Amino acid sequence: MTTHFHHYTDTQASWGRRLLTAIVINLLIPIVQIWGGIVSGSMALISDALHNLSDFISLVINYAALLIGRRAPTHKQTFGYKRVEIFAALISVAILYAAAVYIAIEAWERFIAPRAISGPIVIWIALLGFAGNLFSALILHAGAKVNLNMKSAFLHMMADAATSLAVVALGVLWLFKPWYWLDPVLSWLIVALIIYSGWGILKDSFLILMNATPPGINLAEIKNTLEAIEGISEIHDLHVWNPSAESIALAAHVTVPDQMLGKVDELAEKVRTVLWQKFKIDHPTLQFESNACQNGELLCNIAKNGNNQQRKQK
Repeated sequence: MTTHFHHYTDTQASWGRRLLTAIVINLLIPIVQIWGGIVSGSMALISDALHNLSDFISLVINYAALLIGRRAPTHKQTFGYKRVEIFAALISVAILYAAAVYIAIEAWERFIAPRAISGPIVIWIALLGFAGNLFSALILHAGAKVNLNMKSAFLHMMADAATSLAVVALGVLWLFKPWYWLDPVLSWLIVALIIYSGWGILKDSFLILMNATPPGINLAEIKNTLEAIEGISEIHDLHVWNPSAESIALAAHVTVPDQMLGKVDELAEKVRTVLWQKFKIDHPTLQFESNACQNGELLCNIAKNGNNQQRKQK
């Protein structure tokens, strides 16, 4: 006997609108920053602009993935399309890393031959970028707590806000000191920030695609908790994984004393409730088995026949 349990949240409805707002902001910011970087001669400002532009592309990908992820499951895609968001997050990081390579190379040329930079232009343009990125981060913050794609977008916005603020500080310094060699140095720091912010997304995406046990989930604790429920003799063949970033699935064989099928339904409901309340597992698949086979009761026969069929196939 196999049972399922699902939980959904209503907050996902607003994520698309929030992403769309951030997309518009992150299209306008890099356009202004690139112009300001060219006029002022600042590679750091251009680096910040490319960082923002890569975020614009990433947000477009994330928004498309969010729309696709809402599609209902089909006979071909029985788990739906939620994992499209994971692939979108990977593409987003790849775009960021490509931008980082360009910034690092260009900054080296500026380090060898420093150029004069207009501090006032850098300050005002960077302040505009800081305000826009901070606002984008604020509107994405709620979704970042439960959705990997929104988390990716949120981290990008926070990283951009931090780098824009650093560029402002550098512009203020250039008003008093002609230390233009700091321009490529800050660009390299932006590259390091890009690599660091993307690594966590890469790691989380990899674990989900490998169906690894989600962070914070202890299989031994789940096994002990379920075996403490009255009526359960043993839990075995236990697996826990993320079908998507905000969902946790479980598959397990549950050994119970031989009994009427209706009693197993009551027990299954208890198991589902415990799994959700204590571990936030919203998609459990439970295979009930009997530990006694003397009289050929229904549950025992199902388990035995299944094992016999597997032996014949081998």
